[in-house]
Amino acid sequence: MIGRIVEDISSGSDSDYSNSWISWFLSSKGNEYFCEVDEDYILDRFNLTGLNNEVSNYGQALDLITDNLDDDIQDELRGTLDVQARLLYGLIHARWIVTARGLAKMLEKYKRVEFGRCPRVLCQSQPLLPVGLSDTPYEKSVKLYCGRCEDVYSPKSSRHGSIDGAYFGTSFPHLFFMVYPNLISPKVGPIEIPPTRLHESDVNKRNRRTRDEPEITENAGEPGSTAAVALKADRYRPRIYGFQVHEIAKLQRWQEAVRDRQVARLEALEDVS
Repeated sequence: MIGRIVEDISSGSDSDYSNSWISWFLSSKGNEYFCEVDEDYILDRFNLTGLNNEVSNYGQALDLITDNLDDDIQDELRGTLDVQARLLYGLIHARWIVTARGLAKMLEKYKRVEFGRCPRVLCQSQPLLPVGLSDTPYEKSVKLYCGRCEDVYSPKSSRHGSIDGAYFGTSFPHLFFMVYPNLISPKVGPIEIPPTRLHESDVNKRNRRTRDEPEITENAGEPGSTAAVALKADRYRPRIYGFQVHEIAKLQRWQEAVRDRQVARLEALEDVS
């Protein structure tokens, strides 16, 4: 990821910085997922609380973002400061997009389908939203969340796939759909049809889980247990600030109870055979 950033920086010309650093950053290839953070939000130090512990050369990186960096320093440390400025802007961006103004800007991008569409056939080309699997930088790259199947996918573009997921955070798409509940899609049928949620949603998710299940064996040389595979199947859990979304959490508890009953039945059948 850092290698691509440095390559992009080295290919930029001085004229790219003539307007503003933020304009240059947003117009760079691979940064189409980002929206513009209002300058007054960046200049309010309350909004940046704690970021000085996350970013090296924090003061200079902030000056670079706000176009207040001394030209001499900028020439000397351009590459290093640009990497830190990108990190700082990304972390500010993660906070900005969960504000009312930030959500409104991301809504416009969502309506233009700038984040792509769900690759799952039964989701009927549902628009996606970016999401992080971790709020800590340099841990996980950005993924794309589908509000219909409630699963996450990797971006098609390698440039988008190298964006740090912490620049969008783990809470954004779920807050987005809480603020704009009219955009929550039905679980079955064409997107325009009103939803009939519960059992059809479970069937769709079970089909997806079956398709994506890895081949797992409990012991080398022995046939795999269907029940063991079912128990180890991973799933994405939508969270807001670390807490599971209430309605989804309730649905998942019901789904897992059904799964546990199915696992018990499979284990009983395997014991008999």
